[in-house]
Amino acid sequence: MNPSASLPFPYSIKRHAVSVAHCDDEPVSTPGCIQSHGMLLVMDPAALIVTQVSDNCAQWTSRPVEQVLGVALAEVLGTTAAQRIAQLVGIGGLEGNPTYALTARVPGMPADAEPLDISVHLAGGVLIVELEPTGRDRLGPLSERDYYSRVKSTMARLRASVSLAAFCQAIADEVRSTTGLDRAMVYRFHADDSGEVVADAHRPDLHSWFGLRYPASDIPKPAREIFMRIGVRPLPDARGELCELVPLLNPVSGAPLDMTHCALRGASVMYTEYLTNMGVAATLTMPILRDGVLWGLIVCHHYTPTVMPYHQRAAAEFIGQVASLEITGAETREHAQYQARIDAVHHGVMTHAAIRGEVTAVMEAFDASERCGLLDGIEAGGVALRHHDQWLTSGQTPSVLQLQVLAGWVHQQLARDGHGGQLVVTGALGSLFAPAAQYADVASGMLAIAVSRSVQGDLLLWFRPEQKQVFNWSGNPYDKPLTTGPNGARLTPRHSFDLWQEEVRGRAMPWMPVEIDAARKLRQWIADMVISRAEQLDKINGDLVRSNDELDAFAYVAGHDLKEPLRGIYKNAYYLKEEADAGRLLGEAGSERLDTVMRLTLRMDNLLDSLLNFARIGRIGLDYEEVDLGTVVAEALDMLGARLSVSGLEVRIPRSLPVLACDRVRVREIFANLISNALKYNDKAAPWLEIGYLDRDGTAPLVFFVRDNGIGIESRHHDRVFEIFKRLHPRDAYGGGAGAGLAVVRKLVEQHHGRIWFDAEPGIGATFYFTLEAPGPAAIRHAHG
Repeated sequence: MNPSASLPFPYSIKRHAVSVAHCDDEPVSTPGCIQSHGMLLVMDPAALIVTQVSDNCAQWTSRPVEQVLGVALAEVLGTTAAQRIAQLVGIGGLEGNPTYALTARVPGMPADAEPLDISVHLAGGVLIVELEPTGRDRLGPLSERDYYSRVKSTMARLRASVSLAAFCQAIADEVRSTTGLDRAMVYRFHADDSGEVVADAHRPDLHSWFGLRYPASDIPKPAREIFMRIGVRPLPDARGELCELVPLLNPVSGAPLDMTHCALRGASVMYTEYLTNMGVAATLTMPILRDGVLWGLIVCHHYTPTVMPYHQRAAAEFIGQVASLEITGAETREHAQYQARIDAVHHGVMTHAAIRGEVTAVMEAFDASERCGLLDGIEAGGVALRHHDQWLTSGQTPSVLQLQVLAGWVHQQLARDGHGGQLVVTGALGSLFAPAAQYADVASGMLAIAVSRSVQGDLLLWFRPEQKQVFNWSGNPYDKPLTTGPNGARLTPRHSFDLWQEEVRGRAMPWMPVEIDAARKLRQWIADMVISRAEQLDKINGDLVRSNDELDAFAYVAGHDLKEPLRGIYKNAYYLKEEADAGRLLGEAGSERLDTVMRLTLRMDNLLDSLLNFARIGRIGLDYEEVDLGTVVAEALDMLGARLSVSGLEVRIPRSLPVLACDRVRVREIFANLISNALKYNDKAAPWLEIGYLDRDGTAPLVFFVRDNGIGIESRHHDRVFEIFKRLHPRDAYGGGAGAGLAVVRKLVEQHHGRIWFDAEPGIGATFYFTLEAPGPAAIRHAHG
């Protein structure tokens, strides 16, 4: 982070912090200074030649700055330390990850000085080496193994917590017990970035800070951003001196050193003054992250300067990481019963809506006997659904006119949401949307979800009424004093932390994560139902289109195909009547006309049968069962037995057909029609027919085929093959027929959610391909392995 343009560059807390006029201006990641209880070295990770060093290096190495800069690491820290650091660099994983290297004495150290804990990490392409006294002599006999046992017991206690409050108190207790500091607190951030102490473990003689609130300015945005990236922040002496880096800028890159992950990073003057005003001498802070977002902090205070060696900080950091991993589980355990109730209500609502087939049914009571509905799930004073510009409400809600105006604002917020525009949550609606102040008594809190994807689509909104609250602040949160320094007025921290109470209006009880998650889940259920409903409507519309096409075909048949034999019958009957009226006997010509009448009558009967059969297919449902298609084909061949024998057709089935979920009778009719067609339209001396299926491609449905060496189909007729009563040859050629067979086949295949197509070449033959699919997943296995 670069300093504000109003600050000197390069920046150093030691020299320039007095010019900071706003918390957010301070470059906390690049302070240019370290805490004086340790030493810091910067170098290229490959060369391991020192390029920057803290100006207190002589205290630890007996070497002044000019005898450290440009010198090999091995010469400054010794061969053993340099080799270990080079080894860690070679292993990798050091970027933004401070790693303990070793504990050692370095050349030039005073004889009575403690050994140094050495840790390393990478930042911005440079290697940072930090050295701190171990502090073991001053901490007593507690060993690293003791820390391991303590952390292990801490994890067990955290996981056993039955509520979020108990979980947070366990964190505070365990961290204080592990560190031995005077106070350990769990501090939770609110939506407005203010915070509240939700757990406090402290020395018996200290007052509890439980329940105290702190304004967002007490932990400004730059500090919150750093806590998102680090695991622990130690400050063993808030009043301790600062030591500057030499030079302040990296001599290669010309950039200030990013010290975000440095344990020795110099603290903001605003922060150290803040602690001084509170009477706090040392702090240790660990972040708690929930799903990657800063949920809160574990904050430790000590009222005298102390030591915080690496192994102690590591144990505290580990507890913070466990807290981050377990915080969601703790919240879930606390609200498990409530969540189960919400899920049950939402499931009942959606089941009812699915049965009704309408989104608006989510607003209806799904249990008539108990009048159970949406308001029995997420706790709210009222709920409103906007569907197709109509509003349905339950409980206490704003008026329809107010809802309409509010919906416009909600859609604006959803459009600004970079995560797809799904949710708007607030516990203080009037502070975000001024017109809502008029109905704060019913809608100070709002949880809104978009239940359609259109720009001005459907919404579902829960409302909570205003609940007057009294906040216990640690001091006046609006007190932001300025003081005059060498560079003019600058911001200083508050001096008073006495209890300061504030009555807050226009706020509702905050929405809990379990409620927000339940709303998201309900949104997905509604979206799935809407999509399913749209798919059903698409299918219905498709069926209607097909029905209209079939109706047109029926009209054509009635107007043309059926009239044709009727005209013939009428014509011949008229002739016979004239002959009879004239008293003439029925001769050879009359006999032929009677034969024609009989033939036309038979043709009309066949047309009517085909027409009725075609119409019947669309009305009768399918009876799915596991069917051996080999047996079905055998039955179809038996139905055509006499014709097959006379024709001499050779039937080839290269391999056993599979077992498939389908309607046995309808599939037999498919095969019978295709075999009959192959039999009829074949003029070869040695006709043959092949029935089989293609090997499957992944999860694609099986493709069956019926192939022949018959007359084929000319390309000019390809578009008419599956039309009802469309014969491609003269009426009496190839045994005649109504021309409905392939139309029936296509309709039966489509009923099985399949499709049919063909390849054909005149004089060579034709192959008809088709698929059959069950409405749900159907197991397919081969009949004979």
